[in-house]
Amino acid sequence: MTDSLISRLSPWEYPVNGLVLRGWHTEPTGKPVIHFIHGNGFSALTYSPFLALLAEHYDLFLSNIQAHGGSDSGDYFHGWNENARYCHEAWKNLGKPWQGVRKIAMGHSFGGVLSALITGSSDHDFDELLMLDPVLFSRSMIGVMALTETMGIGSINKLVDKALKRRSRWPCREEVVKSLEGKGMFSGWHPDALQAYADYSTRSEPDGSVSLMCPPEIEARIFGSYPRKLWSSVKNINTPVTVIYGEKTYPFVPRAAIRLKKINKRAKVISCPGGHCFMQEDFHSAAELCLDVLSGR
Repeated sequence: MTDSLISRLSPWEYPVNGLVLRGWHTEPTGKPVIHFIHGNGFSALTYSPFLALLAEHYDLFLSNIQAHGGSDSGDYFHGWNENARYCHEAWKNLGKPWQGVRKIAMGHSFGGVLSALITGSSDHDFDELLMLDPVLFSRSMIGVMALTETMGIGSINKLVDKALKRRSRWPCREEVVKSLEGKGMFSGWHPDALQAYADYSTRSEPDGSVSLMCPPEIEARIFGSYPRKLWSSVKNINTPVTVIYGEKTYPFVPRAAIRLKKINKRAKVISCPGGHCFMQEDFHSAAELCLDVLSGR
């Protein structure tokens, strides 16, 4: 199934603000289209086992943000809002073949928040938003991160430290799988999903080794930063919006999802088995749930 999807994908690239973003899309077929943005540290194709199941019913437009999936890293992380704008600009210019069909914005974690920032803008053309375990930081969390940034005292976010300590190079992709299987954020991942991470979130080096496409410094910077005007953006979303979160995700995610439902009457919230990366743990069930949501069942 995954190999079939990969063979159907065409690459795209788009220059913006000194960077070149790169991604993939299926050919337009007249079906509705899903614009998908990945989580921090992953490439869009890391989700290929999950996306392959969605591609049976939807066209796909897969975006890789700065420093992910072959997109340029640049000298510094440009920010959550800026990367949302870059993805939106690329979509507006390259997504024209899908004019006239239903358009769904979808993203996981960090990518879910970027998708929310896009659909919270006044000039988007999406008909629906589906966020998969989005890291919707509370106002208090954002306040703490802003304070530590302003005072220059470093981050209190444990994910920042973990990212900076993350191994970034292996002799081969087989070693990537062996070293990560069952560990940390990869705990519980289906073998096909972990293999997709090894295949599509690393690049081959001249000496035959492989290294992470996303430098740990960029991953850490994303974890240690935050989006501007997040809650005003999600309040302004004028399309149907659904949040699906894993029952074992970070504690703040369901709390934030409930708050979203209170401030945006078009929002609904669904929990499902699994953790923050539930779609990587059981992609069949996750895809079935997403298809049910998108079909209105």
